[in-house]
Amino acid sequence: MKSDEKSNMLVLGSSVSSGPACAAAAEFGAYAPSQAYTPSGNSLVLKNLARWQGLKFGVLLDWQACTQWGIDSWPLCPERWDWNKRADYINGRPEATEPDDLKYKASYESLQKTFNPTRYDPEKWAELLKRAGVKYALIMAKHHDGFCLWDTATTDYKTTSIHCPFHRLPGADTIKAVGDALRRRGIRVGVYFSKSDWHTPTYWRPQSPLFPPDSGQNMTGRNANYSPLQQPELWKKFKEFTWAQVEELMKSYGEMDILWLDGGQVNPACNAQDIDMNGLVAMARVYQPGLLVVDRTVGGDNENYLTPEGEHNMPVSHQSYPWEACMPIGRHWNYFPNDTLKSAGELVRYLCRATARGGNYLLGVGPDAQGEFDPRVVTGLHGVGDWLMQYGEAVYDTVPLAPYEEGDCLFTARRDGARYAIILAGHDEARMPEEVAVPESLLEGCGRVSLLPFDVTLTTEPVEKGKRVVRVPVRAAAELTPGMAWVIKFASLSRSHK
Repeated sequence: MKSDEKSNMLVLGSSVSSGPACAAAAEFGAYAPSQAYTPSGNSLVLKNLARWQGLKFGVLLDWQACTQWGIDSWPLCPERWDWNKRADYINGRPEATEPDDLKYKASYESLQKTFNPTRYDPEKWAELLKRAGVKYALIMAKHHDGFCLWDTATTDYKTTSIHCPFHRLPGADTIKAVGDALRRRGIRVGVYFSKSDWHTPTYWRPQSPLFPPDSGQNMTGRNANYSPLQQPELWKKFKEFTWAQVEELMKSYGEMDILWLDGGQVNPACNAQDIDMNGLVAMARVYQPGLLVVDRTVGGDNENYLTPEGEHNMPVSHQSYPWEACMPIGRHWNYFPNDTLKSAGELVRYLCRATARGGNYLLGVGPDAQGEFDPRVVTGLHGVGDWLMQYGEAVYDTVPLAPYEEGDCLFTARRDGARYAIILAGHDEARMPEEVAVPESLLEGCGRVSLLPFDVTLTTEPVEKGKRVVRVPVRAAAELTPGMAWVIKFASLSRSHK
């Protein structure tokens, strides 16, 4: 994941069998959106996918040892973009801006020895997400830096190593501790896992330059710094390393709904970085039948739903394929001091837009180096949770309803026949309008029209062909929380008569 937000709309086309070209990966980071969606033929996957689509609201828990510097992994990469320049990551620590790649990498990796989040509490994290109305969560297993947040046997570069002070604290195996805490609260669990690994010597070979000269194969710094075709034995070791890590996560950490794979450049079409994804997925599903796999940006059978990243890559209209709008609560995915954060109103409006357009909403939040969330993050999540407690029936387990949206008015429906008009606030101080124009089709077969969360019956009248106006009493409108979104419910006629 990264914070760059280039506009590039998803295009649904015929299925593709290979990943994005390295040229596209270079332009968009590793995250050029997939250009096609291939439906799964696995009945258990389809069943799990349908359930996932009803969850609507998820969170990615983004946490790394580098939060001690108030940065993320990307400055490790010797490629330089506007969004990963080391000078932009200054946090009062000169080593965080070391220009020499190898010296910087050594300083960065030494952060393992000081990672000691004494305020980390998995139960508190899980309670916060439950309070926010989150229905599924991805726990970070490792980012591109290769630092593992579970008790893996494949490397000592992990939270449970004796070299990391964290190992002395309860719950240092975060995949287990956080996963168990989430499941106890009814939150579905998945893991974020980076296929690229900038720590292991079988991916970034120590005796080779991190940023090799042009080899004629479009090699770049985020990729393996050798040719898998020229050194197949070394690549075989990396593939075995990756398989072993995924097997640990799928075999020993309870029920997993999602294996969310980042690092899309690791695919056969990009410098022959082939880890046999079909075989890897088959192995994972031996332990987790019906597992949703997101081999993001690669396309094909192993990308069970698409993951447009950032505000500007979110689809602008209803899409028929399964997708998830991925965006951080701030400008960055993990904790950055003094980051600019989205308000609760903005979060609610993004969630509602994604719902009406046929997608889910995945929000990136990250605790600080001590294991605590920024109080502003807590406030924002509480605000979303408060809204969902009142209006969640218009979001959870709904389907988009044609015409899906008209301006700031969105439409969803439930299986029981209830329909909803979600009216988005234009800004964080806006009040509920006293008149709302809706398509006449929303009232076909409809009984009572009411304003949530109150038991207030609303009246409607025709205004033009195909349109009706719903009138909201001034007093009721004044009592609604400003700056978020409001919901008008159109109950089914059969339900209204019961």
